[in-house]
Amino acid sequence: MFIEKVTPRFGDADGLRHINNIALVEWFEVGRNPIFRMFTPDLDLSYEKWKLILVRTEFDYLGQMYFGKDVEIRNYITHIGNSSFTIGHEAWQDGELKAKGKAVLVHFDFLNQKAVKIPDDIKAQLNEHLVTEENSK
Repeated sequence: MFIEKVTPRFGDADGLRHINNIALVEWFEVGRNPIFRMFTPDLDLSYEKWKLILVRTEFDYLGQMYFGKDVEIRNYITHIGNSSFTIGHEAWQDGELKAKGKAVLVHFDFLNQKAVKIPDDIKAQLNEHLVTEENSK
């Protein structure tokens, strides 16, 4: 599991001090950086080197989050396929789960515009962070 602490910015909040729902998109992406490094260690965003494409994302908002309190972002792997994998996301504030979601990423060759098999060494790294329903309880 990967854990990142996020301190909400003033601009992440609305007039009621609630965190705007769009902030989660950015926070969950920040939490994916260690996973991105498995595929592109230097995070070089050049067309030739970047190896992942986001194909699906979804969120469930379970409770209100507020400005002035840090948020813990937890990311883990829930599924590994041949060329794709799923990341589970959670946002915790004050010890309570406030939002959860998932993202599906594909190992992608941008030059040839096609999905490619995840290398075995990277699959092994992803497996170290695999959380299934059985072992999450």
